[in-house]
Amino acid sequence: MRFATIHHAGRLAFGRLDGDVLIDVSDSFTTPNDAVTLEPTGGVACATTPGTRIPLVGAEFAPPVPAPQRILCVGVNYAAHRAESDRPSDSAYPTIFVRFPSSVVGHGRPIERPHVSDRFDWEGELAVVIGRAGRYIDARDALEHVAGYTCFNDGTLRDYQRHSSQFTAGKTFDRSGACGPWMVTADEVGDPSLLHVRTLVNGIEMQSAPTSDLIHDVRALIAYCSEFTRLEPGDLIVTGTPGGVGYARTPPVFLRPGDVVEVEITGVGTLRNEVVDEVTTPL
Repeated sequence: MRFATIHHAGRLAFGRLDGDVLIDVSDSFTTPNDAVTLEPTGGVACATTPGTRIPLVGAEFAPPVPAPQRILCVGVNYAAHRAESDRPSDSAYPTIFVRFPSSVVGHGRPIERPHVSDRFDWEGELAVVIGRAGRYIDARDALEHVAGYTCFNDGTLRDYQRHSSQFTAGKTFDRSGACGPWMVTADEVGDPSLLHVRTLVNGIEMQSAPTSDLIHDVRALIAYCSEFTRLEPGDLIVTGTPGGVGYARTPPVFLRPGDVVEVEITGVGTLRNEVVDEVTTPL
């Protein structure tokens, strides 16, 4: 099942997709987070809930879960990216940083290059959507907590990322990243280590790697993150980017207005966003 959230008639409409139609179940659930909660049988709560049919033609997508309580991102989690990084790490533990929901837009929406930097970079990634709450989750049971998977572009301002030892400043500018176009439920995806992530900029492949190359796999990431926080339905764990980012190229390549970034994951979908300059408004 595919689950999506769109802007419709001045509100958010969310639910499962039937071809090019959204089955809107938003009258039955308070938020999309509630709709992706796993039932005891392992299904997603909105799977059989009736709802109004809304055509997707011309729809404005929001992230599948627009307001997660947590967006936990993983740094240098592919060997090729670790090797190209100017901050290589041989730690036995994953590098975790956070993004704010305000930094993420949906499929088809513009991502913004802030006026304070011209070092805007792409990072295509697989994101895990949590469907069952848990703390101190055993890695062997971790996939039982997954509602589904989606595509993520962890748009990064490289200079701000390097202002200190902490990544957050460069990772969470408003509307700098993207997620979507939808979540595909875990039962349809199957083994998350058998997927393939590609990032294209203006149609040219920049990143390509199987998720089997993850240093810390999905099970390990869920287990680790659940040690320091209770994971809740709708939370995202963004698993890391392959090698091929712009700043590591010779010469470096950064995103400019008019560029189009596509993050493609087999069995999940393709997230597409155009880069625009930030519109600044005086206070």
